[in-house]
Amino acid sequence: MSVTGAIPGSALGRIGARLGPGAGGFLSWWGRSLAQLLPPRLRRALELEPGRLLLQPADGTMGLLLQREQQLDAAASLDAAALDLAGGRDPFAAVLDPRSRQLPRWLLLPSGSALVRTLRLPAAAGSRLHEVAGFEVERQTPFTSDAVVFDARAVGPAGEGQLDVALVVVPKARLQPRLAALGPVAGTLAGVDVQGADGQPLGVNLLPPAQRHRLRNPWATVNRVLAGVAVLALVAAAAQILDNRREAADALEALIADRAEASRGEADGLRQARLLLEGQAFLERTRAARPPTTAVLAELTRRLPDDTYLESLSIRGDELTMVGLGRNPAALVGQLQGADLWRSPALAGAVMPDPASGRDRFTVTAKLATPAAMATAGEAR
Repeated sequence: MSVTGAIPGSALGRIGARLGPGAGGFLSWWGRSLAQLLPPRLRRALELEPGRLLLQPADGTMGLLLQREQQLDAAASLDAAALDLAGGRDPFAAVLDPRSRQLPRWLLLPSGSALVRTLRLPAAAGSRLHEVAGFEVERQTPFTSDAVVFDARAVGPAGEGQLDVALVVVPKARLQPRLAALGPVAGTLAGVDVQGADGQPLGVNLLPPAQRHRLRNPWATVNRVLAGVAVLALVAAAAQILDNRREAADALEALIADRAEASRGEADGLRQARLLLEGQAFLERTRAARPPTTAVLAELTRRLPDDTYLESLSIRGDELTMVGLGRNPAALVGQLQGADLWRSPALAGAVMPDPASGRDRFTVTAKLATPAAMATAGEAR
């Protein structure tokens, strides 16, 4: 477990473990490396390196080191006898500020108390370094795995498919007395680290997971409440967006319905106009296919003798029918022939005498001439 960049390294390591074998260890190392590129203030603001309190026993005294980022500062020093928590007192209350007392507490072993070996493992072992290191303990050290406490951390990639790993081993016989010397403080430890040759901690945790003390996060309840509020706000925002979309869809549907109704009205108007134009065109064609009625009446008036008059005159299509009374209906047919407006005049039915007028009742039919025939007759003249 690495303290420097612990948050990004462990988070990326968990993500890498899900991505595939070996990805977790590499991403942990990569996350720590990236965290070091950020400015110190930004790292502190993001709590990428929250820091820890290191306990360094030496000659009957207990040195307290405050580690933030990669910097070690001597915070205080107190007599080892003061570690007794009699009466429930915190032995660090008199020498540390409240914020420092809330940091995780680690026991820092001197460099000579641990055996360190550098291993080159396949990158696939990066997601389960501790498990793989357990098999390497007996091969790399003269101790059996049940006689030591150990941990491993990724140092960095070593070429394609390879990973450099630092294996740190401490005999239990050397660790247990140091823990016992801490008294009740041992129960408050979050881990045990080893000082390297350069004076910096190696970044491992030799304390078994069952014995590690977990600090209660005072903001956990607040964070859960804020998370709940955020979820509710997100749901409310999503519901509002959904309502807005639904209202927009309803407005669009109403607009489409109005446009469709207007389009149907315009289509009906266009259809009626088309029918009107077609009817007018039909009338025009009908009128053009036969001579004007006024012209027919004028021609009949000119050709009928004075002793003949018509009771009715009908034009149906190109059929001209005349019913009237006259002195000589047979001669009337001859007088109607030769007209340009009609052709083939003839008596229809029998000629009946009319006692009241002393004339004969007749019916004469004729075929109205087409404008083309009338033009041809006019040219012939």
